[in-house]
Amino acid sequence: MAVRVRLTRVGSKKNPIWRVVVADQRSPRDGRFIETIGHYNPQTEPSTIRIDEERLQHWLARGAQPTGTVKQLVKAYAKSGGAAGDPSVTQPAAVGADAPAPADAGEGAPESAAPGEPAPGAGEQLEADPEAAPAEREGT
Repeated sequence: MAVRVRLTRVGSKKNPIWRVVVADQRSPRDGRFIETIGHYNPQTEPSTIRIDEERLQHWLARGAQPTGTVKQLVKAYAKSGGAAGDPSVTQPAAVGADAPAPADAGEGAPESAAPGEPAPGAGEQLEADPEAAPAEREGT
């Protein structure tokens, strides 16, 4: 089975929007496909290109052949910075040691624990104070 990475048209009449799909080369253009790995909308300014690079590399490693148009789209996507250059794609927040320190980490900030020790206050439970009930709103 010869597998291709190619475009399939979606959208309405005179409104072409394309999906980047992995399909058997014998299947029709808008027919059966194995997996959708991206989208291309030439009508936006600038054109919107989204490609799941991980899945693209997966299929290319297994022998899938991209069409000429898909090669151009991948090149344009990489040139624009890929997911980093796409404002509609959100990047996951940094976690752990790579996370930036808070700006107000000066006075009053708790000291961090040494590696392997629980953080200060970890494991402590706050007791509910029955006298500290929320104040009732007046004048309503």
